[in-house]
Amino acid sequence: MPHLPQRAGLGFKPEHFHDLMARRGQVGFLEVHAENYMGDGGAPHAMLTALRADHALSIHGVGLSIGGAQGLNRDHLDRLRKLIDRYQPESFSEHLAWSSHGAEWLNDLLPLPYTDETLATVCAHIDEVQTHLGRRMLLENPATYVTFQASSWSETDFLTEITRRTGCGLLLDVNNVFVSATNHRFDARAYLADFPLGAVGEIHLAGHETEELPSGPLLIDSHGAPVADPVWALYAEVLDRTGPLPTLIEWDNDVPALDVLLAEVARASDLLGHATKGQADAA
Repeated sequence: MPHLPQRAGLGFKPEHFHDLMARRGQVGFLEVHAENYMGDGGAPHAMLTALRADHALSIHGVGLSIGGAQGLNRDHLDRLRKLIDRYQPESFSEHLAWSSHGAEWLNDLLPLPYTDETLATVCAHIDEVQTHLGRRMLLENPATYVTFQASSWSETDFLTEITRRTGCGLLLDVNNVFVSATNHRFDARAYLADFPLGAVGEIHLAGHETEELPSGPLLIDSHGAPVADPVWALYAEVLDRTGPLPTLIEWDNDVPALDVLLAEVARASDLLGHATKGQADAA
């Protein structure tokens, strides 16, 4: 199975289509949200088809509800399979979260208690997805704002066990680690020391917003700001341990001009270059 290049990529936004076509090769790969391309035709597919000719592609799902207690939506799975067959992306990923309850669909990625029951459900759903799609998927660690007293697993152990049982890979969102660590007052570096980095197939970097509460800062994973310096520092430390990995700059809200995003891509590329040099020096 093909892999994403070990370069910095960018989430594709339609307003950047013409600039990207004129600057081919400036980003290592493009990523799109699956649910935006589940129609049969129209401008979204015309643009993605043109870009796919010159770019590696990652498809990132936000609607499978992998952690939902009910079964996966078969119609959604069928449309996802059709999309993946059409574009043959180098990577497909989803979130460790739930989004549906009964017939209700919630436009959010909601957290899960880390229990044996949840683990069995998530693993069964990942097995179903990988079988239906005929490929290995990546699972993204969440940004969270609450924890559950019922949890009997740490998040890193939970993710490690998922990879062991299902063979799936992981998408490490470094901003999500920093957001959760700040919100729940734990050490992000200790979390990353326990994270199964050998299973990581892609990294995400994004911006966040800060609200000051009487109890301390609350970070919101907004995807609407530059990557924060502490997140860049954590990212560099991860690369020191893993070597270069495909890295996406996510910016989904208040989307700026392409040049602003390319500056973020360039910063990630510099760190990837240092990681590649460090890997070569150590060989």
